[in-house]
Amino acid sequence: MAVLATGHIDVYTVGGKYQLYVDKLEPEGVGALQLAFEQMVKKLQAEGLFDDVHKKPIPTYPERIGILTSESGAAVHDIIESIHHRWPCVKLFFYPVPVQGEGAAEKIATALRYINRRNKELKLDVLIVGRGGGSLEDLWAFNEEVLARAIFDSKIPVISAVGHEVDFTVADFVADARASTPTKAGVVAVPDMQEVLGQLVGIERRLTGQTKAMVKLARQNLEIILANALFRNPLLLVQNAEQQLDELGAELAEVTKGLLADARQKISTAYELIIRIEPHRLLGNKRDELNNWRYRIEKRISEIVGNCRMQLTAQANRLAGLNPKSVLQRGYSITTNKKTGLLVKTLEDVRIGDLLITELTDENLIESKVTKK
Repeated sequence: MAVLATGHIDVYTVGGKYQLYVDKLEPEGVGALQLAFEQMVKKLQAEGLFDDVHKKPIPTYPERIGILTSESGAAVHDIIESIHHRWPCVKLFFYPVPVQGEGAAEKIATALRYINRRNKELKLDVLIVGRGGGSLEDLWAFNEEVLARAIFDSKIPVISAVGHEVDFTVADFVADARASTPTKAGVVAVPDMQEVLGQLVGIERRLTGQTKAMVKLARQNLEIILANALFRNPLLLVQNAEQQLDELGAELAEVTKGLLADARQKISTAYELIIRIEPHRLLGNKRDELNNWRYRIEKRISEIVGNCRMQLTAQANRLAGLNPKSVLQRGYSITTNKKTGLLVKTLEDVRIGDLLITELTDENLIESKVTKK
């Protein structure tokens, strides 16, 4: 058989021969697969594909389960038998796929993705992916990266049921749950009907006991209530209310009489006070004082307005006397240089060819041109 030997080479000096000192010997191929397995585990673990945070919970009471395994192997029968033995009401859907050989991992991954795309129609609660036991080469399809990523991407919870209890594959680490064998897949996927029935019986007993206790307590409370005097004489409550109403009516009448008496007393006192101060005479005096103040104010306002008019007229006359254009009314005129805008007072203020603007009375203007100085 072909083997893979690991060790070191040395020289046997007596005979001058090279010798291989073997420290480890294993069949060829197994060591390489084991190394590839370890490398794949480290890679996917570093990416977080094995983390519990990504694990989807397996439904407690699944109704529809999909099985992906070989149709020719014993695994499919083991899975179906273990599920139906524990939970016969579940519906199973079988999807045959190759579980070993070249391209098996890609075909299982393709089936997983196809089922996830159609799950709105299929309505599967759980998927079981697995096969029976075998050598490392036989189980290698479940160690390939393409299948691991398809299991990780599945929206449907996936149970990995590959090989024997001692066999571990990459699919086991990525899946949401692991069954050590295909037969154990039923234990992971569905509850035990007998256990559930036992639990229901226990719940029924507890509910029955609690209900009986509640009914007994309610009956006792009812008997206590019925023994109350109110139920022996139901009109007693109405009679008590009538008595309280009569008493409140009497109290209200007394309080109302007292309030009315106080109000009458206050009104009488106020009326006497008003009569004593003779309001009509007081109003007449105040009216005379008001007319007197009105006359004095109007007179003072007339004086102030007259003084203001006189001051305003004097100021207007002063402004008219200071107006430089007032001389225009007496036949004078004002001449400015059109170019400079300055008044023409001397010959030096103009040049030959300058245009002059002469302003006359009533804002009349004459434009002329200097031809000689």
